[in-house]
Amino acid sequence: MKKLLLTLAAVLLVATTAFAGKPYVISVTQIVEHPALDAMRNGVADRLKEKGIDATYNVHIAQGNSATNVQIIGQIMGEQPDLVLAIATPGAQAAAQKIHDRPIVFTGVTDPVDAGLVKDLQNSDGTNVTGMSDFSPMDKHVALIQEIVPSAKTIGVIYNAGEPNSVALVGALRENVAKAGLTLVEATIANSSGVYQAAKSLIGRCDVVYIPTDNTAISALESAIKVCTQSQVPLIVGDVDSVARGAIAAVAVDYYKMGLQTGDMVAKILVDGVKPANMPIEFLNDLKLHVNKKAAVAMGVTLPDSIVSRAVKVIE
Repeated sequence: MKKLLLTLAAVLLVATTAFAGKPYVISVTQIVEHPALDAMRNGVADRLKEKGIDATYNVHIAQGNSATNVQIIGQIMGEQPDLVLAIATPGAQAAAQKIHDRPIVFTGVTDPVDAGLVKDLQNSDGTNVTGMSDFSPMDKHVALIQEIVPSAKTIGVIYNAGEPNSVALVGALRENVAKAGLTLVEATIANSSGVYQAAKSLIGRCDVVYIPTDNTAISALESAIKVCTQSQVPLIVGDVDSVARGAIAAVAVDYYKMGLQTGDMVAKILVDGVKPANMPIEFLNDLKLHVNKKAAVAMGVTLPDSIVSRAVKVIE
C-alpha cells in the first residue's frame, strides 16, 4: 500500500510539474485601448491566474487602425499561440478569417452572427471560434434616457458606421427610439479624431447625446464630454466604464466580469480540451447602473432620486 501511494504521489508530482513547466501562450488582438476593453483583457488574465493556469500573453493593440488590425493577425500566426483572444469585433473578424488551426475566443462582440463569426449562437458550425456577446439592451438604454431627461424628444447618437457592432447597436436603437415616440439624429465618424466634430454637429439638433459601445467613439470620449459640458447637453453612454470618465449614466454589463466569464471559457479549451465548436456563445445578463452626479450638474441635469437610489455606483 505504501509503495502504491508513493507511486501515485510520484505520478501526480510529474503531472503537476509538467503542467507548471509549460505556460500556455495566448495572443491577444484588441482594436483599441480604452477602459472597457482593457477590463475584459484583465478579467481573462485574472480568472486564469485564479485557476492556477500559467499563461503568457502577447498583447497587440491596433490603435483603431484597420490596416494594423489585419497586420496583427500575421504577427499572431507567427507566434503560434495555444489560443487567440480577440477583444471586440474588428479583431475577432480578422482573426477568424485567417486563423483556422488554433482556437479563437472573442469577447465584447455585439452581434457575432451578423459579424460573420458564427452561424448560430448555440454552436460555431464546426469552426474554431466561440466567445461572448455584449449586445446592449437598447430598450433599457432608451428608458434610462427618458428617466434622466423626461422632456427629451430627440436623441443624438455618435458612432463609427464602419464598425459592424455599432451598426447592429444603432439598428436596435432606431427601433427602440421609434417605439418610444422619439426621434433619432445620427452623426457618424471614421476615426477617433472625428468625435469632437460629430458631437458639435449634434448640438442644437438633439436634447440628449448617446454614445453606444462603439470602440472608436469611446476611445475619444473626452471630446464628446467637452462639447456636451460646454453646450449643457446631457451625455448618456452604453458602458459603465465611461461614466467614471465623465458621462452622466449607463446601465450595462460589467466588462471586467465579462472578462472573468470569458476566462472560464478559455480555461475549458486549454485545460479541459473542449472544442470551440461545441461551446455556445455566452452572455452576461447581470446589468449594472452607474451614475455620475458631478457630470450631471456640469451638463445641466439633476439626477432623479429614483436613479441615484438604485445605482450600484454613484460618482459624486
